[in-house]
Amino acid sequence: MVAEGLSKQPIDTISKSITNMGFNCVRLTWPLFLFTNDSLSSLTVRQSFNNLGLVESIAGLQVNNPSILDLSLLHAYQAVVSGLGNNNVMVILDNHISKPGWCCSNFDGNGFFGDQYFNPDLWIQGLTNVATTFINVTNVVGMSLRNELRGPKQNVNDWYRYMQKGAEAVHAANPDVLVILSGLNFDKDLSFLRQRPINLTFSGKLVFEIHRYSFTDGKSWETGNPNQVCGQVVNDIMSRGGFLLDQGYPLFVSEFGADQRGTNVNDNRYFNCFLGLAAELDFDWALWTLVGSYYLREGVVGLNEVYGVMDWNWCDIRNSSFLKRISAVQSPFQGPGYNESRSHKLIFHPMTGLCVRRISFFQPLELGPCSESDAWDYTPTKTLTLTGTYFCLQADKSGQPAKLGIMCTNSNSKWQAISDSKMHLSSKLQDGTSLCLDVDSKNVVFTNTCKCLSKDKTCDPASQWFKIIDSTRKQNTTKSFFQSKQIAQFLGNTFSYIL
Repeated sequence: MVAEGLSKQPIDTISKSITNMGFNCVRLTWPLFLFTNDSLSSLTVRQSFNNLGLVESIAGLQVNNPSILDLSLLHAYQAVVSGLGNNNVMVILDNHISKPGWCCSNFDGNGFFGDQYFNPDLWIQGLTNVATTFINVTNVVGMSLRNELRGPKQNVNDWYRYMQKGAEAVHAANPDVLVILSGLNFDKDLSFLRQRPINLTFSGKLVFEIHRYSFTDGKSWETGNPNQVCGQVVNDIMSRGGFLLDQGYPLFVSEFGADQRGTNVNDNRYFNCFLGLAAELDFDWALWTLVGSYYLREGVVGLNEVYGVMDWNWCDIRNSSFLKRISAVQSPFQGPGYNESRSHKLIFHPMTGLCVRRISFFQPLELGPCSESDAWDYTPTKTLTLTGTYFCLQADKSGQPAKLGIMCTNSNSKWQAISDSKMHLSSKLQDGTSLCLDVDSKNVVFTNTCKCLSKDKTCDPASQWFKIIDSTRKQNTTKSFFQSKQIAQFLGNTFSYIL
C-alpha cells in the first residue's frame, strides 16, 4: 500500500532518478482494499508499519520522508503521485491486486471475478473511487483495470461482462485517462479479441496490455536453441496480443524484465529476442522493476530485488550497461505523430541496443547510438542502401568487415533475414558461401559464418542478431555524406579495387 523505497530515499530523489535514467512514466500499483476499506485506508503509514513490526523502515521514513509517516495510507499514495508529477513523471494507476500482499498465484483469492477477494461490484466501486480521486491530476495519464487475471474461474464471457463495466466506470468518472485492459492467463492472452471485439461507448483512449518474461516459457531459453525459441515466442506473442497493433490499437507491454545481475542465461537470451521485437513493433512498455529492495515481501524484511533497476539501498543503478541497452527504445522510433524525418530503416543490434553507423568512408561500419546511426533503405531486391546515395552494404569475405560499395546487383549485396528468429542478416558471396552480419569486441560490423542455425542448444547467436526496423526519428549526425574530396578518394579506391 506504500510505494517501495521511501525508507531509503526522499520521494523527490527517487523521482529525479527515474527521469535521469530516461524513464518518463511509472506504473504505480494499488490494492483494491486501499480505496474501498475505510478502516484500512485511514491507517497512518506509521501505524501500518508498526503493525508489521517494520521498526527499521519507520526510522528510515522518519529520515527520508518525514511528511509521509503520519499521513493516512490513502494520502501517502496521493503524495507519491504528486511527487512524481512535480518531476514531470507520468503515472499509470494499476489495480494490481485486491488484498494487499505479494502477487501473484492461481490460488491467492485475487485472480478472477468471484474469487475470495475479488468481488466484481466492489472492484467497480474501487475503480470509480480511484478515477474520481485523481481527476484533474494531470500526470495521471491512464488506469490499468486489473493486473494478471488468472486462476480456475477465469473465462472469456466474464472477461467481457466485467471488463466492459469497469472500463465504462472509469471513463464516466474520469474521461481524461487512458483505459488499459489486461488479458487472461497472467496477462498473456488476448487472442479472444480476434473474433469478438470489446463493445464500449467511447473510443480513442483504449489500450490493451500484455506481460512477458523468460520464465513465461519455463526454462526454454536455457535448454532450447535460442533461434527456435525466439521464433516460437514471437509467434506466440503476436497471435495472443500483437495482432491488436494491426487492428489499430495501442499495445502496452506493461511487464517484462530481466535479472540485473546478468548471470541468468534464461533471462539474457530472452531479453535479446524481446528487445528486437520491441524495436521492430515500437510498442510502449514498463520494465519490472524500479524497486531495489522491499519493506516486506513474502515474510522477508528488506528482500533484495535482483530484477530491480536500483540497488538494495536505492542509491545507485544496479546494472548501468542494462540501462544503456534499453535506452534505444526509451524514445519512439515511429510512434503516432512522431514524424521528425521521412520514413527510413535502421539496422538495430539487440544485444548492445546500438545501431549500425558509418564514421567515414575509410573506417569500417560500426555500432553506435541509434540516434547517431545512418538511415538506410531496404529495397524489394533485398539491398540495404544508405539513404540518398548509391552506396549499399556488401559482404566481402568471412572474418572481414562489412563494406560499402556501388556495385549493388551481385549476391553479396543482398541481405535476407534468416533462421527461426528472423534476426540473422545473411548474404551470399559469388562462390555461394553464406555469411551473416556479426559484431566483434570493438563493435566493428563484420561478416562471419552464420551460427546457431542447427538445433544446438549451447550456442548463443546474440552477436549475429540484427533487426531492420522502421524509423521516423531524426538522426543526430554531424557528418556530411557528400564531402567531395572524401567521395572522390573513396570512388577512386573502389574502382581501383574493382578493376
